[in-house]
Amino acid sequence: MPDEKNIKIRNRSDKPDNIVLKEHEIVSQCASLEEKLPRFLRGFFVYLKGNVLPMTRLNYLRDISFFCRYLISETDLTQAEEPRDISLKDFNGIRAVDVNIFLDYCRQYTVEKDDEILVYENSNRTLARKKSSLSVMFKQLYRDDLLEKNITDGFDPIRVPKAQEREIKALRDDEVMIMLDAVSTGAHLTPKEHQYWEKTKKRDKAILVLFLTYGLRLFELQQLNVSSFNFNRGEFKIYRKRDKEAVMPLNESASMVVSDYIENERPDETRIQPDHEDALFLSLQGRRMTERQIRDLVKKYTSIGLDTSRKGGYSPHKLRATAATSLIGRGNSIYDVQALLDHEQVTTTQLYAGHKMNVKRDLVKDMEWELERKERD
Repeated sequence: MPDEKNIKIRNRSDKPDNIVLKEHEIVSQCASLEEKLPRFLRGFFVYLKGNVLPMTRLNYLRDISFFCRYLISETDLTQAEEPRDISLKDFNGIRAVDVNIFLDYCRQYTVEKDDEILVYENSNRTLARKKSSLSVMFKQLYRDDLLEKNITDGFDPIRVPKAQEREIKALRDDEVMIMLDAVSTGAHLTPKEHQYWEKTKKRDKAILVLFLTYGLRLFELQQLNVSSFNFNRGEFKIYRKRDKEAVMPLNESASMVVSDYIENERPDETRIQPDHEDALFLSLQGRRMTERQIRDLVKKYTSIGLDTSRKGGYSPHKLRATAATSLIGRGNSIYDVQALLDHEQVTTTQLYAGHKMNVKRDLVKDMEWELERKERD
């Protein structure tokens, strides 16, 4: 296999190079998947490119690629050996019941790998996304006169909890304080974690404070640069979904922890890998931290705040929920919080307004049956 070519960015936009490179990586992954799928889907690929966000496009293509591999390995609906060889005639033979059986298969399936068997289990939310991917594809093929029937009306409904039915997971204020105390002092860390903490405590604290203050999405924080910050003007710039830019005001806490990290802990240029010189949050190897590294960091510190196992810690998205509930709990306008968090619909923000952190605890506090029984005894 020939060596991969180095990617050079010739950027004439206002976006930082790392944002352009990230978008290029997503587009490249989409192109790679499209090359392995049937040629008659080209019109559908064009539709996706012009109508959905890049990450949504990538997820749709992944779902459709998995569906095609399922047709080959688990059904007699095609004689093809590779997804790209599946014919339009094969697709015209697919009925709604076949898709429903596929979605049921996706609930739990196994994959043999070397000397182990991997068991995959998907929630209804994931199944609903796979159904959506296939529905969009089959509808578009029907509109393009490539399929004789629109089979999507026969797809079985998948029950997904409504937003207001979901339990919102967020840290309480006292749990936030325990977490911040841990990252400030090293408390509750294992000896091995403490060794890493000595080298990254200012970085870790800056990450947590930015998540908690602004409710940033994971990719928004991961792509931050040193040049994103203008401390003289008290602001920093982030790049959001739908190709939007946003300028965020720096409060004293955020300004203090980010400045402290940049000035007193962030590696100097001699220890930073090429093309990562402007990245704000760096790994110990001198490279921009990956989303997975940031996610693991957040789970570690939130598990301390929650007093649970490391596996039981929260994801960065739960810190986004923490920011929302804390801001609304302090009396801020729902519409202002919506603008800060970049919610497309205010109804999303209203979910956090209706979430009372201690309501269940308050309800059961006066129902101490066993304590009252002991008092009578």
